[in-house]
Amino acid sequence: MSAEWERGGHVPGRAGALAVLSLCLLNVFALAAGSAVVKLTPDRRLTPQPPSVAVRDLVRAPASAALSAPALADGRPPNASALAGRLSALIGGPRAKISAVVVDVATRRPLFEWRADRPATPASTTKLVTSVAALASVGPAHRITTQVVRGAGGGIVLVGGGDPTLTVLPARPDAGHPPYASLLDLARQTATALKASGVGRVRVDYDTSAYQGPRIAAGWKPNYVPDGEVAPVTALAVDEGRVAPSDPEKKTRVADPAAAAAQQFTRLLSKYGVSAKVGRSTVAQKGAVRLGAVQSPPMSALVEHLLTESDNDVAEAVARQVAMKLGRPATFADAAQAVQQVIAKLGVAQGVLVNDGSGLSTRNRISPIALAHLVSIAAGDKHPKLRSAITGLPIAGFSGTLSPPRYTAAVSRAGAGMVRAKTGTLAGVSTLAGLAYDVDGRLLAFALMAGDGKGPVDPGKLDQLAAAIASCGCG
Repeated sequence: MSAEWERGGHVPGRAGALAVLSLCLLNVFALAAGSAVVKLTPDRRLTPQPPSVAVRDLVRAPASAALSAPALADGRPPNASALAGRLSALIGGPRAKISAVVVDVATRRPLFEWRADRPATPASTTKLVTSVAALASVGPAHRITTQVVRGAGGGIVLVGGGDPTLTVLPARPDAGHPPYASLLDLARQTATALKASGVGRVRVDYDTSAYQGPRIAAGWKPNYVPDGEVAPVTALAVDEGRVAPSDPEKKTRVADPAAAAAQQFTRLLSKYGVSAKVGRSTVAQKGAVRLGAVQSPPMSALVEHLLTESDNDVAEAVARQVAMKLGRPATFADAAQAVQQVIAKLGVAQGVLVNDGSGLSTRNRISPIALAHLVSIAAGDKHPKLRSAITGLPIAGFSGTLSPPRYTAAVSRAGAGMVRAKTGTLAGVSTLAGLAYDVDGRLLAFALMAGDGKGPVDPGKLDQLAAAIASCGCG
């Protein structure tokens, strides 16, 4: 998640028929669709996702749409003047440090604009840009491979491909969804191949050449890596470089994730009967004989997870996959340029300047209108391969970084279950971008951005605005 607080703790009591109805609707849609949210469970596996979900199922339909004819989900757009009056009153005038836009998804027409074309620090809503670019370029079925090949002098090389899901944790027995790539499985494959050729002792070198350049992005604060907000970005890491991956409360990362991964791999080889020692960082020869390989879940699942849980490590890995697809070096700078190149082809050429994939960089600038247009494109019918950028958005008051206590206050409760959005939080900055149905069943995209990085900001204000959009009877 972003460097500051983005999610809450206990679930307080809910009052009011709307909140109860929202919860019922959420349960009904979850049962019908299999689940609309990706969740990272303690064994680091992804819960299942339907391959295709109708747009009206991606955000909880309002009571009128659920209890009346489904055609109401295609209701008339709200009156722009009435919507503007409602939102302007909540924003509080020109002195408020808020930028906002609401766009009708069907027509892409802005219905409300307040400094909508003014770029601001997006924080983790940057992940929406990263996710859309990845789905549009490498595609939702793309998987990232980690492999072991034969090396020089009788050694072997552990080759990182940039998979952020590689893990040493055992799989759960009730696996019914895409598992993370297993270092245990890779060690077993490798040991089997080595023993079959009569090798019982080996040196393990490791290859991180899939990524180049700095491991820390421009605009990252010095405390991000020490505090465990993100690991140094490298093409080879196990459990995101966490020192204690089995304990989610411990965020500390190792100083050199690639070397730590090689060390863990040698221990696993010994477990499977091959004595091993760690060698050095190297570059594997092209065409070297493969001894074993494991793959990440598909890009669609990676995107859903990084959006729901605001996972910085996965976001940075996904951004680099875009650079590699476009034939660029996998650096922060090239990944950023590749992402911008892809979304420009989708029609969002203005208002996006990024320096990383996660949104941790304070140098990122994105306008609200650019974010809302990207959400509209992903939610529309013309680009079905972008659908995971919508199914991964947290559901207000129920999942991911919008879990309670968000959307439990009286001023925002109307948005619970009705809003689906990506959060963003850095010091002095709060952002929210996503989708909502209004009370007439019209699907609206929005982007809300508050703060200038210089003072306190209340995410609850943005929740109140999003709830106002969802509850607007402005036809």
